[in-house]
Amino acid sequence: MRLTLALALFTATASAQFTLQQSNSTASFRGIHAVSDMVAWASGTNGTVLRTVDGGEHWLACAVPLDAEKLDFRGIQAFDDKTAIVMSSGKGDASRIYKTSDGCKHWKLAMTNTEPEGFWDALYSDSSDHAWVMGDSIDGKSVMLEVRALDDAEPELEMSLSNREVDRGTSSFAASNSTLLVLNKAVQESVWKYSRWWAGDVPEHAYVYRLREENNATCRPCREFTDKIEVPMAQGVSTAGIFSLAFHPAETLVAVGGDYKTPESPIKTAAWSADYGKTWTLSAKPPHGYRSSVAWSNHLQAFLAVGPNGTDISHDDGKTWQPVSTKTKRSNDWNALSLPFVVGPGGRIGRLNPADFPKKPILSKH
Repeated sequence: MRLTLALALFTATASAQFTLQQSNSTASFRGIHAVSDMVAWASGTNGTVLRTVDGGEHWLACAVPLDAEKLDFRGIQAFDDKTAIVMSSGKGDASRIYKTSDGCKHWKLAMTNTEPEGFWDALYSDSSDHAWVMGDSIDGKSVMLEVRALDDAEPELEMSLSNREVDRGTSSFAASNSTLLVLNKAVQESVWKYSRWWAGDVPEHAYVYRLREENNATCRPCREFTDKIEVPMAQGVSTAGIFSLAFHPAETLVAVGGDYKTPESPIKTAAWSADYGKTWTLSAKPPHGYRSSVAWSNHLQAFLAVGPNGTDISHDDGKTWQPVSTKTKRSNDWNALSLPFVVGPGGRIGRLNPADFPKKPILSKH
């Protein structure tokens, strides 16, 4: 008897990994948030917001917020079928936050960026009244906004320009609302809590910034520290870097990206970390092109990464990736994930078909 690794053979079902759904929109979607398998919200160009309450059988068009017809809604967070927060990305006052509490019949302008050189990249909200916003650096300082009391006439802004220094020109990509990662403290270490990670790139380097909070019985938290960690991913031009971060409940972090100007290139398109982002390793077998979004699938027990030339799956926490085949270019092109939903350009929305993805390799004896 000898022990060998037998890899399960598979043939990917043509263009069936995501079932295309009818959006009745031509917007380019980069914002998607699934509240559940049935309730989800999507956002995109021209002030577009859609929602579904029946798993995507019908996507309902929301009212466009006042004066938002030309805004690009890159990030959205929802809490039920009535309540959602949406963020636009753009220079200066084109970066804004709106909120609805009545199923998007009406919107309230909650906050407008007041920094002329500012540009908001990602939104995270853990309640309908509290949000984090991460933006491009300004004058060598990172931008991390904590907004409280979103329902008040004047929401409370916890901080505007962070005192955390970064390289001048550091920016993030507002490609899929996933360059900011915030975790529930229940899944983190007991003494040092790593609660926030965000990606920041300059042409020469790709970085992940990690906020550490010291915590003990008498001080909750005592101090905050920010680590700047280089990630060995695509670099060298302003169009390359980290585009998305995701977390596996077993404490693995994964980053994906590449160069969006060369979407077919698989060079340095993913990396992984098994120590809360302290050190990063380039994926031995990367996704087969630039990837704008990555997410952990509980259903598949794997990471999925999507981009303009297709989808890849990793069953080993980002160490290796394998492409998911599809027949047509149209069925390849995606921008962002919030499983089971995926969104892309030209009004494209899809829903995951788990049965049509390759299964995890099987270890067997012969």
